[in-house]
Amino acid sequence: MLRVLVLGAGFGGLEVAAGLSEQVPDEVEITLVDRNAAFTFGFSKLDVVFRGAHLPDLQGRYADVRLPSVTFRQETVTAIDPDQRRVTTDAGIYDADVLVVALGAELDVAGTPGLADGGHQLWSVGGAVRTAQALPTFTGGHAVVAVAGTPFKCPPAPSETALMLHDYLRQRGLADGCEITLVSPLPVPVPPSPATSDALLDAFAARGITYLGGQTMTAVDPGRSVSLSGGNALPYDLLLGVPLHVSPRVVAESGLCRGGWVDVDKHTLATPFPGVYAIGDVANAPVPRAGVYAERAAKVVVEQVVAQVRGGEAAPYDGWGSCYIEFGDGRVGQVEVTFITDDGPQGGPFTPPSHELALGKQRFATSRLERWFGRPVALHA
Repeated sequence: MLRVLVLGAGFGGLEVAAGLSEQVPDEVEITLVDRNAAFTFGFSKLDVVFRGAHLPDLQGRYADVRLPSVTFRQETVTAIDPDQRRVTTDAGIYDADVLVVALGAELDVAGTPGLADGGHQLWSVGGAVRTAQALPTFTGGHAVVAVAGTPFKCPPAPSETALMLHDYLRQRGLADGCEITLVSPLPVPVPPSPATSDALLDAFAARGITYLGGQTMTAVDPGRSVSLSGGNALPYDLLLGVPLHVSPRVVAESGLCRGGWVDVDKHTLATPFPGVYAIGDVANAPVPRAGVYAERAAKVVVEQVVAQVRGGEAAPYDGWGSCYIEFGDGRVGQVEVTFITDDGPQGGPFTPPSHELALGKQRFATSRLERWFGRPVALHA
């Protein structure tokens, strides 16, 4: 019986557990560890902030995981020994034949001086809830959505934030008295897909949203201005900041990282340590930090483990993903991008925003929750 230990139950970790449970349930023993009690889609945080969604209605509880050969442990990882494939948590010690590190990225709010006191962030569950509580106090002026640096989770999300903020302000009758500026390190919203970027820039122009690309937020003078990497400062009345992202400390201290993130082979997601893989936000694979890319990477790791158990070969990771993007007015677009090719990232088809794709996004989410948790979850419309 192969002992598989999966650290982190986000998109990637859940799909590793589900895939192995589906394909080789009698040949593996899977332990899934996460410090949280429930899984939350990244885009659900936007629904909480701008659409008044009730967070528990959007989550999958790990206690509901009923996958064959999978045991979930709500524990905090305190040490990782990749040489021995040994992990210590606040509840015990685990030894594994295969170790999958999928602990995601943490937010370094303090890494941007003044952000904690002068702005809001919705890139964490707690931050989204607090932002939703604070937004009703905003009555007009200059709203700034600003990214502190790369990499950051879900590259289109700041664009979605600006567009959904405009919807929210319009619904409150405040749009005419507000100005929205989006500050991003990306030169255009989705660099590998010119069609997607053009569509987003057109949506910004139609709403009077200013896009400042190729710049980052470097500091905040609380209640007054946001300093930018280009040397300018933007006065603001509302700041929605995307904090710096870093590896979890337990990962950084494990010896797995190079350049701040876990070093992996981009085709196999294997680390230099035998039997140890890393996927998702914590890995340095040349793909965006986004759930669909972690899910695709998880499938590759599943194939690697199945090949180890039964023989055969696994297909290499291609860095393909299909992302839904909120365009405002309840419409959603979709873009495909493949990041690992001989010619670099390649943008695939872009489907213009529609209400039909908004329903497609809901079906996508529901299908994952049914797969991982075995029951449908009602998502906010």
